[in-house]
Amino acid sequence: MLRGYYTAASGMMTQQRRQDTLSNNIANAQTPGYKQDQAAVRAFPELLIQRMESKKIPTVTGGFNVPNHQTIGSINTGVYVQETIADFEQGSLRETGLTTDMALINGTIPDETGGLFFTVQNNDGDVRYTRNGNFTVDGEGFLTTSNGLYVLDEAGNPIETDGQTFNVTDDGVIQVGGQAIPIGVAYSPNVNDLVKDGEGLFALDEAGQAIGNARENQNVTFNVQQKFLETSNVDTIQTMTDMMQAYRMFETNQKVLQAYDKSMDKAVNQIGRLT
Repeated sequence: MLRGYYTAASGMMTQQRRQDTLSNNIANAQTPGYKQDQAAVRAFPELLIQRMESKKIPTVTGGFNVPNHQTIGSINTGVYVQETIADFEQGSLRETGLTTDMALINGTIPDETGGLFFTVQNNDGDVRYTRNGNFTVDGEGFLTTSNGLYVLDEAGNPIETDGQTFNVTDDGVIQVGGQAIPIGVAYSPNVNDLVKDGEGLFALDEAGQAIGNARENQNVTFNVQQKFLETSNVDTIQTMTDMMQAYRMFETNQKVLQAYDKSMDKAVNQIGRLT
């Protein structure tokens, strides 16, 4: 019976974590470049139940016992959310008319797990990666993200516009004040090596493959569309459906837990009562 408690409780905890993940996706449905998370649910390892017994075989000296294990079957001990995985499918484009907005459009990507990203510098001076092209120009004339992080060029330096109006070519080169500044576009051969770092940023996992300059890879092509933004890839209708399913599953496990609780109450307070 106690195993039933643990199984139902693990199911409730799993659906709660799924609900949290789905709620976060809904909250970011309007965030440019946001990549929805998917909860990977896995069952705990199955236990194989066997009946252990022995048979006595008669012999001249009196016989001996031979072990005999009869398989009864397997039993699951619950489920858990193993990890949350970001879905890097490209979102649709939305025209904004703002010259500082840019959408990174995937072209040719040789690896199925590959992905392209703008490069930015976080507050600690480390390089981070993003699909959110909702940029702006700060008071010093530098191109920054909406939360004030520097957007980097191909050489890894902040892009300075001097507050001037600029144009962006299809291959991601900023033309301003007679200069041509290539926007830093990084290529990751395996996006699963990236972890979310908040504010729409991604960081490379310590054990991940190195991320390189997309322009240096002859097999990679891309376009940068000025005055457009890549929208979130959250399917709001499907996400709402999944949230309702998670809620119903939570309720089901809750009722199972309540049934076990009533059974335990009878076993302790009624069946085991001394008269």
